[in-house]
Amino acid sequence: MNKVIRLKCFQQLPNYRKPTSFQIKESYPLPPYSTVIGMVHTACGFTEYHPMNISIQGKYHSAVSEMYTKYAFGIPYDEARHQAWVKNGDKKDGINIGIGYIELLTDVELVIHIQPENETELEIIKQGLTNPKSYLSLGRHEDLLRIDEVAIVEIEECKQVDLLYDAYVPIDRLKHAKTSVYGTTYIINKCFSIDKNTGLRRWQYNNKNGKIKVSHVSSGNILGTPLYIKEDFLPWNSDKDGIPVFLA
Repeated sequence: MNKVIRLKCFQQLPNYRKPTSFQIKESYPLPPYSTVIGMVHTACGFTEYHPMNISIQGKYHSAVSEMYTKYAFGIPYDEARHQAWVKNGDKKDGINIGIGYIELLTDVELVIHIQPENETELEIIKQGLTNPKSYLSLGRHEDLLRIDEVAIVEIEECKQVDLLYDAYVPIDRLKHAKTSVYGTTYIINKCFSIDKNTGLRRWQYNNKNGKIKVSHVSSGNILGTPLYIKEDFLPWNSDKDGIPVFLA
């Protein structure tokens, strides 16, 4: 299949939280694959996981730190130490209310390519993103997503690509490329299952595509042809406007 959905969108102050950050909620520089796939499922009203490959690129102006209200709970309520409580069966759980710090990215522009495993879902996903079932967000629920373009475009093979945006590039695509360009390496969640009883998402760590190892490569770099040809080498891809596509 050589067709994908290209989504161009904008966010003002999102946070794509790194799961290992606690004292300060740090942000990935771009939304994780799982976050984008979850957003697509929400837009289309999918209640079961629909496999798809995603390419994520974008840029932001700066990063700022902001305070937020933090709630900590999970132990029995004690009037002397808790500011509030919540009912838990026939008991009360105490809630501590304090402040925390969060990293926010400013004026984020995103270009996302979506390739569903089932080609017949191209039009379904396009319609879902154009007329979503509910408001769309990436990151936190309050990180609203402004949709600027939804289009089905063709992708083609090419010998080199010119990065117009920062991008997640799968590490296995860089191993044999004619480039020494590497950025920060991340291992990012992708696949999940949906619990039918609770509706919660569960990460599929045992799935070979459950996590994707990527390099965050900065814009302005050129990724070229391989130093030597290998049987498993795949050429680079770009869409009709020359925007690279790094599906994973």
